[in-house]
Amino acid sequence: MTSLSSSAAAARATFMPSSCRSRPAGGGRMARLVTRAAASSPKLPSGRRLRVAVVGGGPAGGAAAEALAKGGVETVLIERKLDNCKPCGGAIPLCMVSEFDLPLDLIDRKVRKMKMISPSNVAVDIGGTLAPHEYIGMVRREVLDAYLRSRAEGAGAQVVNGLFLRYEAPKEPNGSYVVHYNHYDSSSGKAGGEKRTFEVDAIVGADGANSRVAKDMGAGDYEYAIAFQERVKIPDDKMKYYEERAEMYVGDDVSPDFYGWVFPKCDHVAVGTGTVTHKPDIKKFQAATRLRAKDRIEGGKIIRVEAHPIPEHPRPKRVAGRVTLVGDAAGYVTKCSGEGIYFAAKSGLMCAEAIVAGSANGTRMVEESDLRKYLAEFDRLYWPTYKVLDVLQKVFYRSNAAREAFVEMCADDYVQKMTFDSYLYKRVVPGNPLDDIKLAVNTIGSLVRATALRREMEKVTL
Repeated sequence: MTSLSSSAAAARATFMPSSCRSRPAGGGRMARLVTRAAASSPKLPSGRRLRVAVVGGGPAGGAAAEALAKGGVETVLIERKLDNCKPCGGAIPLCMVSEFDLPLDLIDRKVRKMKMISPSNVAVDIGGTLAPHEYIGMVRREVLDAYLRSRAEGAGAQVVNGLFLRYEAPKEPNGSYVVHYNHYDSSSGKAGGEKRTFEVDAIVGADGANSRVAKDMGAGDYEYAIAFQERVKIPDDKMKYYEERAEMYVGDDVSPDFYGWVFPKCDHVAVGTGTVTHKPDIKKFQAATRLRAKDRIEGGKIIRVEAHPIPEHPRPKRVAGRVTLVGDAAGYVTKCSGEGIYFAAKSGLMCAEAIVAGSANGTRMVEESDLRKYLAEFDRLYWPTYKVLDVLQKVFYRSNAAREAFVEMCADDYVQKMTFDSYLYKRVVPGNPLDDIKLAVNTIGSLVRATALRREMEKVTL
C-alpha cells in the first residue's frame, strides 16, 4: 500500500486533436477557498492534509477536484478513460460559462434558435425572446471533461488514469479508507493495468450512472434511461442550417417517454434519442429520429456511435460516512429535458466546498455531517426544478396527443421567455400574474384538445 502522494504518477490529461478549434490548457480564476470548520472536528496531525479521492473525471469530478485542491485538500482524481466521449447532447446553460469560468473556445456552437417538432411534424421556432448576448452552449464532452481535469491538475490535484475497483471502510473512528484500483500505465506491459491501493480520509463518487462507489456504499438502485447518439458529418451547406440551431423531436416513433434531438457540434451534428421504458427498442427509435431529420442530414456520414445510461432520479442514499456521490452517480439528471452537465459540475463544486469548509482548508478531519450540508443545500436549491420537470414529463410525454399540446404551448412567447430564463440562469423566475393566469388557461385548453384528439385517434385505430 502506498501513500496518496506516491500512489500513482499523475497521468497528464491531454486533449484530443481537432481541426475545429484549439484547446485551452487550463487556467480558471476560481478563488482559493478559505473557510472555518466546526470546533468539534478533530485536527489532523501536524504536516498532514486531508486526503480525498475523487472517482470519475467528468464535469462533477473535475469541478470537485479543482475546488478541493484550491481549498488546501490533498486530492487525487481517478479516471479510467481520459479520452472518453460520453453520448451526451452537450447543452450547457449560459450561467455555467461564467460560474465555472469556461473559455469561449470550449463552446462549439452558440444555439439561439430551437425548433420543436411535434409527432405530426408541426414545427415551432423557439428563441425569439432571447437577448442578443444569450445562447445555449453546445460542447463536446471529451473536450469539456479534459479541460476541467486539466484545470484541476493545474490547481494541484493528481490526475490518475485508472479503474476504481472498490474501497475498504475504516475499522476505527477517523480511520482511513483504502481505495483499490487498476493503474493504467503503458510502460508496465500489464493487460488490464496494475492493481494498486492508497489511503484517503474521504471519497467523492463522480463515476457516473454505473457508479462503483455507489454500489460499495449501498446507495440503492434507480431507474435509468438509455441514451443513444450518432455523430454525423453532414455537407457544409446543410451544416450552415445548424450554425445556431438545434432541433428536438417528440413522438412515440422517436421515444415513448423522452425526445429525439439534433444538436450542432463544431463540424458535425449529434443525432440521438433516449428511453426508460423501452430500452430494447432504442435502435428503432434512433432510426426514426434519423428519418424525421432526413431532409436536413441527408448525405451525412456517421463518424461515431455512442450509448450510455442516464439516471432518472436521485439515488435513495447519497452519503455514507465520509463517502458521498455527485453528478450522475448521485442521479442528478432532470426529467423531461435530460439535462445533467450543469448539475453534475455544480454538485461536485458544492460537495468540495462542504469538505473544504468542514476540514478548515484541509487541516481537520471531516465528518458525515459535513457532507450532508452539501446535500441539504443542493436539494434546497434544485429539488423544485426536478419535481416540476418530473410532473411536466408525466403530463406531456404520456401520448402523442399530449405532445402535440406541448409543442403548441411552446409557440407562446411568455412560455419561451420563462423557460429560457429558468434554463439559462438556473433560477426560478417570478412571472406576471396576469400572464400566469393566461398560461394556465391556455395549458388547460391545450390538454383538453389533446385529450379529444387522442380519443379520436383511438377510434380510428379501433
